[in-house]
Amino acid sequence: MAKIDAFFNLMIELGASDLHLASGQPPMVRINGEIERINYPAFDSDILKQLVYEIATEEKIKVFEETGDVDFAYEIPKLSRFRVNFFNQIRGIAAVFRVIPSKILTLDDLNLPPVLAKLCFLENGLVLVTGPTGSGKSTTLAAMIDKVNKSKKRHILTIEDPVEFVHKPMLCSINHREVGVHTKSFTSALKGALREDPDIILVGEMRDLETISLALEAASTGHLVFGTLHTQSAPKTIDRIIDVFPADEQEKTRISLAESLKGIVAQSLLRKKEGGRIAALEILFCNTAVANLIRERKTHQIATIMQTQKKLGMTLLDDVLEELLQADIITAESAYEKANNKEKFVKYLKNPPDALLS
Repeated sequence: MAKIDAFFNLMIELGASDLHLASGQPPMVRINGEIERINYPAFDSDILKQLVYEIATEEKIKVFEETGDVDFAYEIPKLSRFRVNFFNQIRGIAAVFRVIPSKILTLDDLNLPPVLAKLCFLENGLVLVTGPTGSGKSTTLAAMIDKVNKSKKRHILTIEDPVEFVHKPMLCSINHREVGVHTKSFTSALKGALREDPDIILVGEMRDLETISLALEAASTGHLVFGTLHTQSAPKTIDRIIDVFPADEQEKTRISLAESLKGIVAQSLLRKKEGGRIAALEILFCNTAVANLIRERKTHQIATIMQTQKKLGMTLLDDVLEELLQADIITAESAYEKANNKEKFVKYLKNPPDALLS
């Protein structure tokens, strides 16, 4: 057993989502979205390096020493998997560990809208799950892949950095590829994927122009592509994808995106009043009206379509936040913090910001 495993066991006991170890600081954990200190002495940089090097492969250690940071996954059998980011900082080194539960929760377990199942059963196109770091994107995607795995006979290929949730093949054939271990990059893996007979491709993160371009190509050639972006709303996600491309390619990208995009789930995670956290989802289905707005450079009007077509399962994040607030599940402060249109929630605050009152 690695020495650092004791901290991982403590994480699980405390119900923490993340563990922070940094030179010159005591260990800290994130519980229900907030950082808490552990009663333990501050770490010396050399000791912390030894702890992390014990669970990293030689290849990952080499990458860290050459670049100053590295991602990898670590698993303790019968306990959990952990996503690791190991990096240099001003006081020495630091590492952050995210729990990846061994049990993959279903859409029902997560209390996610049943309408998400529609996105799981598409034959082709692009489906994006977006949100800030720590918003539960990977957990939602894992539940969607699990839904397919239990319902359809498909070949699922995931490309991740690192591999997070490991799915046991049920009705599907599933292959997980880790960037830096099984493939050089997202780009090279996506190029290879088109020759590997996948029905569904999960791209762990659409980081750059080439990855996004290849994902769009795969989605337009008969594959169902799931991907993630760090954006906070459905319309902003569309703008972000288009803006990645050079100006002379953006018109072509608009047309391609209008044809390939099937849905966007923009997710936020909020603290509940009674403890624990709850996901608030903005959901966009790219129907004919939305596709036309993308082609016509009118993405600012998409929110109106989403509001008028709620019966199709579309939801705006701010509407979901208001429902949670009125049901007394979250606080006004939490709703205000996550809202896209913050002015909508000023009236609920006990101490509204002066800037919004003027």
